[in-house]
Amino acid sequence: MLYQHRFSDDRPCELPNGKIVCVGRNYAEHARELNNPIPKQPLLFIKPSTALAALDQPLAIPRDRGECHHELELALLIGQPLSEARAEETLAAIAGYGLALDLTLRELQSQLKEKGQPWERAKAFDGACPVSAFVPAAAIGDWKALRLQLQRNGALQQDGQCRDMLFPIEALLADISQSFTLLPGDIVLTGTPAGVGPLNPGDRLRCELDGLLTVETTVG
Repeated sequence: MLYQHRFSDDRPCELPNGKIVCVGRNYAEHARELNNPIPKQPLLFIKPSTALAALDQPLAIPRDRGECHHELELALLIGQPLSEARAEETLAAIAGYGLALDLTLRELQSQLKEKGQPWERAKAFDGACPVSAFVPAAAIGDWKALRLQLQRNGALQQDGQCRDMLFPIEALLADISQSFTLLPGDIVLTGTPAGVGPLNPGDRLRCELDGLLTVETTVG
């Protein structure tokens, strides 16, 4: 099934599928759980549009490349271009807020890190970014009050408060836009809270965004 951006209120979304800009280690507890240093500036990497998939469809994960971990994140759908933007300009460019999984081949990522190589082989494979529908930005009050949760087989695995981001959304988007332009249809993943872990075939996942979104899916 081909991915296409959607709004949670069933309004049509004509934005094209773009790149996915991701930030690593944006929650201190997640950095600590993987024994990583806490960054002093946003740690950025990119997934191509071919990584996009619908979160409410069964997840297709690689079976022959070691453990594949879930990382639940707040996803931002960009609706207006951002280039060399100031922090105070950035929120107006967001078209919607949703949930995404930054699927990660953890063993392969560790090997790449040891060699000083980029992470894309572990994080940018086809289907590596399942995304929910997006809540229209106008329906979101204070993004810092949002909470995201992931349950696996009925057990709570991840529970994060967006206010705990090391780099808040405004500063994060401004920083990204200094290096490369964000275009309508691009998605920004804002980092994952602690509690990441491996997925197994048949696992049932429930992802929630503070009563605004609930998505259930399975691992194929």
